[in-house]
Amino acid sequence: MSDVREQRGIARSIGKSVALVIAMFLFATLVMPPLYTLFCDLTGLNGKTRGQATPVAAAVDTSRQVTVRFVSAKNDNMPWQFRPEDFSLKVHPGEQIVTHFFAQNPTANIMVGQAVPSMVPHNATDYFHKMACFCFNQQALGPGEAANLGLLFVVDQALPKAINTIILSYTLFDVTASSPQAVAEKNRQLQSVRTADTTHLIAHSP
Repeated sequence: MSDVREQRGIARSIGKSVALVIAMFLFATLVMPPLYTLFCDLTGLNGKTRGQATPVAAAVDTSRQVTVRFVSAKNDNMPWQFRPEDFSLKVHPGEQIVTHFFAQNPTANIMVGQAVPSMVPHNATDYFHKMACFCFNQQALGPGEAANLGLLFVVDQALPKAINTIILSYTLFDVTASSPQAVAEKNRQLQSVRTADTTHLIAHSP
């Protein structure tokens, strides 16, 4: 009889252990990522940058210059060409600056890219405001298509004096498989261009 009770106790312990493992797995996969993202967004840790900022009129601090360096990277599965047009800019705090990144899809298929930003030093994220950025949206490019991707930003006048250089890095990911709507929309655009070109050729043929 004691053996039966012992076996039941062991079974209950195993069941509790399995349930605990499942609960920990669900917490790690479903709960932790959103909390981590929220934590990074609130604190700026891990170099994550802020979202879109609202333009406001502000005086330009011409007595100070900050160097902003731009870095591009791609994940292993992304075949696009991707690079900043300006590798380094000297800006005055409060000054609205426009720069671009170049992207080209060298493949024979429509692809969709998503750029994810990060920043060094991490404590500069609170003072780097993006009014417009290609990273806010997915970028769909047709076969061989190239694009200049724009970034409009301001370095806040309240940037700590100890920070003289900011490094803004964008890593480009291939999100084609998870973006069927973007692929379909780009395909419609390409079909529309082909139709317009055919119509133009017919209209001007002898």
